[in-house]
Amino acid sequence: MELYIHIPFCVRKCRYCAFTSFVGQEAFYEEYTDLILKEAEIRLDEASGPVHTIYLGGGTPSLFPASLLRKLITGLRKIYPIEKNAEFTAEANPGTVSELWLETAADLGVNRLSFGMQAFQPRLLQILGRIHLFEDVVRSVELSRSFGIHNISLDLMFGIPTQNCQDWTETLNMALMLHPVHLSAYGLIPEDGTPLYAELQNGSLTLPDPDSERQMYDDAIAILRNHGYIQYEISSFARKGYECRHNIGYWTQVPYLGFGVSAASMSHIHREQNGISYIRRTNPDTLPLYSSMIRTNAVNYVSERISPSEARFETLMLGLRMNRGIDDQNFLKMHGLPIEACYGKKLSALEKEGLLTHEHGSWKMTRRGFDIQNSILVELMD
Repeated sequence: MELYIHIPFCVRKCRYCAFTSFVGQEAFYEEYTDLILKEAEIRLDEASGPVHTIYLGGGTPSLFPASLLRKLITGLRKIYPIEKNAEFTAEANPGTVSELWLETAADLGVNRLSFGMQAFQPRLLQILGRIHLFEDVVRSVELSRSFGIHNISLDLMFGIPTQNCQDWTETLNMALMLHPVHLSAYGLIPEDGTPLYAELQNGSLTLPDPDSERQMYDDAIAILRNHGYIQYEISSFARKGYECRHNIGYWTQVPYLGFGVSAASMSHIHREQNGISYIRRTNPDTLPLYSSMIRTNAVNYVSERISPSEARFETLMLGLRMNRGIDDQNFLKMHGLPIEACYGKKLSALEKEGLLTHEHGSWKMTRRGFDIQNSILVELMD
C-alpha cells in the first residue's frame, strides 16, 4: 500500500499551476496537520498491508515548518505500519528549502527529494511564475546531499512560451551537471483558469510550434540516454534502480490512500467473477469543506466505484505509459481474462499501424505511438 499526503500551501502560486494550493494560510498550518492525522486515523480500516511508499506532494511541502513536518510524520508512523525500506519522497521548491527543513526531513526518514527546477533560464522561470533561480537549485541539491539524501529527482519542463530547442538543451545540460539520479521531463499543458492560459488566449504569449516541442522531447530522450538514464515512462528517466516506486505503484494499480485537501485514493479492491473492482475517492478541494468533513466525519468526498471493465481499461491506459508496457501474464492474473480476449482486435490493428508492438509477452507503445497516445487510448475504449 502507498500513502500520499497533500500539503497545499505555497509562497506564490505558479502561473501555470491548476493544482489545489493556497497562499497566505500560515495560521492554518498546525490545524491542517491535526486534520490530516485525524483523517489518517479515521481511514485506517481502508489500509491494505504495510506502507511501502510515502509521497508528500503539493503545493510546497518544503514550505511546511520543520516542527509541523515532525508532528505530521511522527503521527503517521504511529498510525500506519511503514516498511523499514519504504521509499519516502517529498516534493521541494528550491526557493523555500532550508537547512532545518532538510535536517528534519532526513531525520524523519525522507530518503527521496523531487525538486521543481523546470528551467535554467531566468526569463522562462519568470514566465512560469517560479520563485527560484538555478542557483537555488544548486544550493538545494548540495544541502540535501550534506544531510544524506542522495536520491534526488529534478522536474524539467519543455514547451514553455518563448522557449527554443537551444534553451531546452541548455536546461538539460545544467540539470545533468548536478548528477541527479532521476529526471522528469514534462511538456507544458496550459490549464484553463490559470494566468498563463489567459495570456496564451489573448495572444500576449505564444507556445513553441509543435515541431519544436517534438524536437525538445526527442532531444531529452537522446541526451538523457547518452548520459546513462533509462526512460521507464513517457516523462520519466532514471539511473538503474532509481525509478520512482511510488509512481510505478500508481501505474500498476497498487492501492493507495490520499490524505489532505483534494487528495485522491484507490482502495477496497474486490475480486469479482469477471475481474476486479475498487473505489476511487477524492477529498474536497477547499480548506473549509475538508475541515468540516474531518471534524464531523461527514461524507463530503466524491466516491466512485470502478467496475471490472473500467479497471481493465485503466490497466491498459496506465500500463502503456511505461516503456515496459503491459505484461500478458500480469493482466491475466489481475483480471482473470487474457488481454487479447478484451482488446485483441484493437491491439492487433494498432500493431499493424506501427503504434504498438507485442514482444516477449508484453504490449508496448512505439515511439510513434507515444506521440499520439491519447488517440490510441480512444481507439482502445470499450
